Amino acid sequence: MLSAVENLKETLKVSGKPDRLVNDYEAFGIVDNDPVYILTRGNRIKGKTTKDAWGVTITWPEDQLFAFPTEDDKVCPDITEWKKTVKVPDLVGKCSDPALWKNAKELAEKFRREGKLVTAYMGTGIFEQAHDLMGMADACMNFLMEPEDMHDLLDAIGEYRYQYAKLLVENLHPDAVLSHDDWGSKTSLFMSPETWREFFKPLYARIYGMMKENGVMVVHHADSYLTPLVEDMVDLGIDIWQGVLNTNDICKLQEQLQGRMTLMGGVDSWVDRADSTEDEIRAEVRKVCETYGPGGHFIPSITYGRPGTLFPHVNKILVDEIHRYNQDTYGIG
Repeated sequence: MLSAVENLKETLKVSGKPDRLVNDYEAFGIVDNDPVYILTRGNRIKGKTTKDAWGVTITWPEDQLFAFPTEDDKVCPDITEWKKTVKVPDLVGKCSDPALWKNAKELAEKFRREGKLVTAYMGTGIFEQAHDLMGMADACMNFLMEPEDMHDLLDAIGEYRYQYAKLLVENLHPDAVLSHDDWGSKTSLFMSPETWREFFKPLYARIYGMMKENGVMVVHHADSYLTPLVEDMVDLGIDIWQGVLNTNDICKLQEQLQGRMTLMGGVDSWVDRADSTEDEIRAEVRKVCETYGPGGHFIPSITYGRPGTLFPHVNKILVDEIHRYNQDTYGIG
């Protein structure tokens, strides 16, 4: 029986021979206590409204499951004046002190001893940061109305993102990076493929290219409809598209990709409810495994961008049902 990491690596190979489905995030050890994470997302506190390192107002009411940026008091109300209002966080200046990395390095070493892939975490991608600063409607309109200034702002965010990745690579030497950026809704892209290729692909080519040059596995989270960009994602060197929704026709993508990129997700978030029953959770997970498992290069998981579910009983049953499927199908738990 292969270890969790060995099985994952076989799943990623075009002609690999995994002996079962990878079970959710079993191979990954997520490091999310590094100084950049703390600087950029450490302000997200349930029950409070705060401002993040970019000056974006983040609200998290007690009765809300997630923290969200608010469009009140926009940091960038006018893209043509963005240099006057947007202050890019100085990650190198604030996060380079080796002492700040002590806890993250200790967690990374713990995961290494446990035989897991040390996986650095990067939330809030380039497009997400742009619409946090100005709101979704303005972000989408500015591609059309003010493309030159939008290019300049995205280039600045891209440089920030590159320095973020570089700090992670140099200090943690991770096996993988889980990088977020949603480029679409559940059923469509937020922009045309041509616009995405013009504004975003070169920025991610630089960031993910640096990761690949340092032997880092690229895991890109996007619980979005991204079918028109799949070949571009392969071009970028993305090893795993995490969060893939069933609105993308996963079976068709498996046939198209032929192992050039692994798909992770498929388990719809509708089962993640306080009142969801064991039977309906198991039925959803089993359906996902039976539908996409035979196509290969697929990892069943909830479509969220990190391990776990909002309601703990859901994740426990999800992982156990994948285990049962593996036993039933491959004779290995």
